[in-house]
Amino acid sequence: MMSAGSQPIENSTLTNQVSSDQYLIRSNEAELVIAAQKGSVEAFNQLVQSYQDRIYSLCVRILGDYDLADDIAQNTFVTAYLNLPRFRNGSFRSWLYRIATNACYDEFRRHKRYPVLSLEDQEASEENLSPLYDFSARTLLPEIETERAGLKLTVQQALNQLDVQHRAVVLLVDQQDLDYQQAADVLGIPIGTLKSRLARARQRLHDLLNQAGIAG
Repeated sequence: MMSAGSQPIENSTLTNQVSSDQYLIRSNEAELVIAAQKGSVEAFNQLVQSYQDRIYSLCVRILGDYDLADDIAQNTFVTAYLNLPRFRNGSFRSWLYRIATNACYDEFRRHKRYPVLSLEDQEASEENLSPLYDFSARTLLPEIETERAGLKLTVQQALNQLDVQHRAVVLLVDQQDLDYQQAADVLGIPIGTLKSRLARARQRLHDLLNQAGIAG
C-alpha cells in the first residue's frame, strides 16, 4: 500500500487487459445491448467477451475461490441474458456488476460464510487513504512473476479478512475503476455509506499489508 496522496500502483494495468477491439465494443455498448435484446446472440457474445475477465476477477476477489468464482461469473451472464428484456438504458457494465455482486452475497449467505471482521465502528477518511494494489495480468520475467504471485496472495489474504460488504466496495472502486456513484448504484447503497465503507476497508487493508511488510 502506498503513502497517503500517492497514485495507484500501475493504475493502467487493468486498462492494458482490454484490447483495442474490446474498447470498440464498449464504445458501441448501447447498440450491442439493443441488438442482443432483439435476439442477436452474436451481439450478446461480444458483450460477454468485453466484460468476462472483469466479472471473473471481481468474483475471485470477493469469494477467494477460483472454481466458485468461475461458476458465479458464468451464471452472471446467463442471468443477464435471460433478463435482457428488463434492462432499460443505464450502464450495462454496472448492471453486470450488480448481478455478480448480489450472486456473491447470496453465496456467502447460502454457505453461512460470516464476516471475519466488521469495520463499521472504525473511523477513517477516504481522502487520506490509498487505493488497493492492483496486480493485473502482464508479461513479466519469471522472477518478477513469482514475486507478483506472492503479492497477489498476500492481498487476497488481507481481503479475506474483511467482511463481504467492505470487500466489495474496495474492489469495485479500486480494482474495477468505478466512481463513487457507480459503485453505490451497483451495491444499492447511499454514496455516503459507500465512502464510509471504502475508507474503513482501505484503512484495514493498509494495516494488514503493513503487517505483511508490503505496504508503504
